[in-house]
Amino acid sequence: MNGGPVYILGIESSCDDTAAAILADDNLLANVVAGQEIHRNWGGVVPELASRAHQQNIVPVVDAALRKAKIRKEQLHAVAYTRGPGLLGSLLVGGSFAKGFAAGLGVPLIEVNHMQAHILAHFIAGKNPAPEFPFLCLTVSGGHTQIVKVNGPFDMNILGETQDDAAGEAFDKVAKTLGIPYPGGPLVDKMAKTGNPKRFSFPEPKSPGYNYSFSGLKTSFLYFVRDEMQKDVDFIEKNKEDLCASIQHCIVSILMKKFLKAADDYGIRQLALAGGVSANSELRRSFEELTDSGYKVFIPPFEYCTDNAAMIAITGLFKYRENRFAAMNASSSARYRLEDI
Repeated sequence: MNGGPVYILGIESSCDDTAAAILADDNLLANVVAGQEIHRNWGGVVPELASRAHQQNIVPVVDAALRKAKIRKEQLHAVAYTRGPGLLGSLLVGGSFAKGFAAGLGVPLIEVNHMQAHILAHFIAGKNPAPEFPFLCLTVSGGHTQIVKVNGPFDMNILGETQDDAAGEAFDKVAKTLGIPYPGGPLVDKMAKTGNPKRFSFPEPKSPGYNYSFSGLKTSFLYFVRDEMQKDVDFIEKNKEDLCASIQHCIVSILMKKFLKAADDYGIRQLALAGGVSANSELRRSFEELTDSGYKVFIPPFEYCTDNAAMIAITGLFKYRENRFAAMNASSSARYRLEDI
């Protein structure tokens, strides 16, 4: 294997997707994801059910990744896994498997911060160019909303973050109010395409500095819909597309205003998007329009937006190159913060 590519197995199990990916250096050979449909019945992720499903899925998913990559497990140089943040039960399943697999193969174990991995997904080789350090990244997911100044792979500073609900959570709560099934965010986006984003307006929450707040907006939307339904019980059905378009426009506007203020204050012209909500069409369009103002923007392919193991593997590759290995007694952490990488 001397002189050949470095093969990294990445394992992701932070929430309800069991994923495994294999990189040959920064080239993706396989990226397998097994979702968990059972949570649709409950309108959200049930932690205990998620961890049980991970136990069922992890061996077949890793096996499928190896077969798709057309390599033997003995060719792997390291095993990278999500240490956190996430649901502790889910993290323990992925971490336990990764430790056992790495120990059995006699290869290094690499722990990965889930949010760091979302950002470094931009460096997986492909059609999209990677940003240059330093750059500013807007990381938006169901559990996190952060503005991160990325000075290097292991030097990231959070300039602002949500003080309550994340943007992705706000989308899901809005969807639930409108009777849209879980996961609601993508369906809100789909319905918004045929709606009028200027039809309804909602107050933008106040938060200090570059921080965000979406709890008040979510409550304002809930009360607005409740009051309108008292006047007309069919209000939601008559206005669903416009409601989706209007609230989506509001959320994206809030995200972009703070992000652009940070970019201008820090004089950074390279701007990146990451996280599950980066699949949202209006957010992506708003980012693309920044090129007209002289910014250089980086938007990940859809398959690297939501939780996946390719981003875990590429982060593992960065750490492998610097011998940043984990001990076998490393503990999973539901609140593993980006500042602690």
